[in-house]
Amino acid sequence: MKFAVLVFPGSNCDIDCYKAVEETTGEPVDYVWHTATDLSEYDCILVPGGFSYGDYLRCGAIARFAPVMAEVAKAAEQGKYVLGICNGFQILTEAGLLPGALRRNTSMKFICQDSKLQVVNHTTPFTSEYAAGEEITIPIAHGEGNYYCDEATLERLKANNQIVFRYSHNPNGSTDDIAGICNERGNVVGMMPHPERAVSSILGSEDGKRMFTSILTAWRDQYGAATVG
Repeated sequence: MKFAVLVFPGSNCDIDCYKAVEETTGEPVDYVWHTATDLSEYDCILVPGGFSYGDYLRCGAIARFAPVMAEVAKAAEQGKYVLGICNGFQILTEAGLLPGALRRNTSMKFICQDSKLQVVNHTTPFTSEYAAGEEITIPIAHGEGNYYCDEATLERLKANNQIVFRYSHNPNGSTDDIAGICNERGNVVGMMPHPERAVSSILGSEDGKRMFTSILTAWRDQYGAATVG
C-alpha cells in the first residue's frame, strides 16, 4: 500500500502525518506537492492540517483550486481512501467532496487541547479497529472547527450513517456535536481532531494509531490477497 501526504503552502501537519503513517503502518509514504497532476500510484491520500495559502478568503477556499485537488476528486471517485484532517477537512468541504462547512468556533478563540470523541460509525475503512460507541482521546487545534450543515443535510448524514465521530463535550459549537463525517460511499473522511498527533503514549494518547492501521487493514482486505505475502 502507498500513501500520499499532500503539501500546500502553509501546511504544517504534513510531517506529523508522514511520521504517523511510517510508524503505524510501515508502508511507503510520499510528500506530494499541491501542483501534482497524477496520484494514480497512491492508495490513500492524506490532506493534512495547517493554514493552506494562509487561510486567506476562507479556510480551504484557495487550496480547493490547487491542481492536485482534481486528482483527489478522481481518486475518491475510484474508491481510493481520502482522509482530510483539520484544514484538510475544511479543504474537502470546500471542494465538495464532503457536505457542510467549517465556521469560526463559537468562542471565537483558537482551541488546542485533548478532546474526547465517540466513535459513531466503526464500519468505515478508517475506523474498523474501533468499537461502536468507543470513547477515544484525540487532540484538537483549530479556530474554525465549528461544523455546520442545514437540517436536510444533517438528516441525510444520520440516515446514511455518515457521522463518524462526535465530541463527547462539544468544544466549538459544531452541529450535532459532529467531529468527523464521511461521504456516502465511506471512502472519504474529514475530521477536525488530529489522529496523527495521537499515535504514541509519549504524545499523550495512542488512540489515533488505529485510524491508520484500519486503513491498511481495509486495503489488504480489498486488494491484499493478490499483493501481500
